[in-house]
Amino acid sequence: MPDRHLVRIELPDAPPPPSAYAEADRRQAIEDLLRGNRFDPAGMGEGPFALHLMVREGRLVLDVRRADDVALRAIVLSLGPFRRLIKDYLMLVENHEEAVTHGAMEARVQAIDMGRRGLHNEAAELLMSRLEGRIAVDFETARRLFTLIAALHQRV
Repeated sequence: MPDRHLVRIELPDAPPPPSAYAEADRRQAIEDLLRGNRFDPAGMGEGPFALHLMVREGRLVLDVRRADDVALRAIVLSLGPFRRLIKDYLMLVENHEEAVTHGAMEARVQAIDMGRRGLHNEAAELLMSRLEGRIAVDFETARRLFTLIAALHQRV
């Protein structure tokens, strides 16, 4: 059976994280993604794969490579359908960080976290549908990839 997963992910154009909290969130998404993922690009041979994820000219670029970094193909997606979700997600992440660092009541932290999870799920579904026919990913892989897509838009 072919090896259909990511063994490395790079964010070559990502801005530095705006806070230690954001850096930990990004690092955790990458660790979770590499620990377990399904990444099955159509027509790109056997894996495992590496992914360079970036934004170029207002578009999301998924530069798919072999594990040895040989380029296979770049998948380019419009960011338009993701813009609202990215903006709302980053706002919720910022609110969550503020609530945690300022000792907000547990109920407020949980409410923010529930909203963030809901947005995350919506974005994962959208990403899966936008990649359909090009790269098959499971739900958890799509969720973690969205975290990294949002990280590409964080302001310092």
